Amino acid sequence: MSSRRASPKSFARARARGVTLVEILVVMVIISLVVGGIIGGTGQLSSAKLKRATTMIAGGVKMSYTRATARSRNLRIVFDLDAQTMWLEEGDMPMLVQSKDKTGTGGAEAVTEAEKVAVAESMGILKGPKVPRARYKPVNIAGFEDDEGAGKGVRPLGGKITFRSVQTSHDDEPRTSGRAYLYFWPGGQTERASIQVRIGTSLDDGQTLTVLVSPLTGRVSIKAGPVPLPEPLDDRAASEREDR
Repeated sequence: MSSRRASPKSFARARARGVTLVEILVVMVIISLVVGGIIGGTGQLSSAKLKRATTMIAGGVKMSYTRATARSRNLRIVFDLDAQTMWLEEGDMPMLVQSKDKTGTGGAEAVTEAEKVAVAESMGILKGPKVPRARYKPVNIAGFEDDEGAGKGVRPLGGKITFRSVQTSHDDEPRTSGRAYLYFWPGGQTERASIQVRIGTSLDDGQTLTVLVSPLTGRVSIKAGPVPLPEPLDDRAASEREDR
């Protein structure tokens, strides 16, 4: 039997095809890098992360609203405006949130040093018997599980997304540092809330989204730009109860 040997021309053609495939792959990689740079440069990735953060907040509100009724316990969402994180906590006793509370806790036990100082100052002004304050402990539910054994399911906003401000019904004014709290009660009630998140530290209204919470239904809506805490209206409360 005689064996055939490939001609020099066939070897050259094979090499040419190989080089062509390599060149195609290189071009595809370059194109993907360029497209990725364009998308990142136009802020589309940051906008997607901003929307993902507001979706996470909205999910936390809905879960807390449902859990408070299902377990007949007070719940709250903790927003750490310095660490750009949030988690859920459950109370050990019933409590009424104090309106326009200067301490920031709404009447619950102080946690941070700033809150302890504020509570001490308020107790010094208001003489009389000390009322026991509710204590809150972190809880882990779907989407807010304790992944790292820290005792609480902390969720970061992620992607250089930060809180611009948080204000609930018991806050005297919007909070931009420290911690803010949003409370939930058995029977299906929560607080009015305006939770503003933004890209980085930008003050551009176009890079801010606001999560608004309705008190009677726990309904969540996401609005473009920084939207302040809505004032309560009687007719609005009626329309909220009809909301499905």
